[in-house]
Parts: sequence; structure tokens; C-alpha cells
Amino acid sequence: MKYVCDVCGWIYDEAEGLPEKGIPAGTKFEDLGDDFACELCGVGKENFSKVE
Repeated sequence: MKYVCDVCGWIYDEAEGLPEKGIPAGTKFEDLGDDFACELCGVGKENFSKVE
């Protein structure tokens, strides 16, 4: 599953994760910590939408 930042369009891909940030491939979006922020603009999880 993929999730897109509603502010800037950056995409979090669960299959890829963010290994450079300590988030292994396969980490589900809902399992990301509450402190997770967009890599580009810094907004929180509440500003992401599931990519259909």
C-alpha cells in the first residue's frame, strides 16, 4: 500500500519503507510512530491519504 502527502505529494510506500530512517521495508503506515513526518515538508501522518 502507498500513502501520499496531501500537502506536497511525497509518497510513503509500505513495500519500501524508509531504511535510511530506521523504518524497514514492509512497515505498514498505521504502524509508523505518531512522530512520523513527511520526508519533504514535515507534516504529520494526519496529512496523508491512501493511494487508490
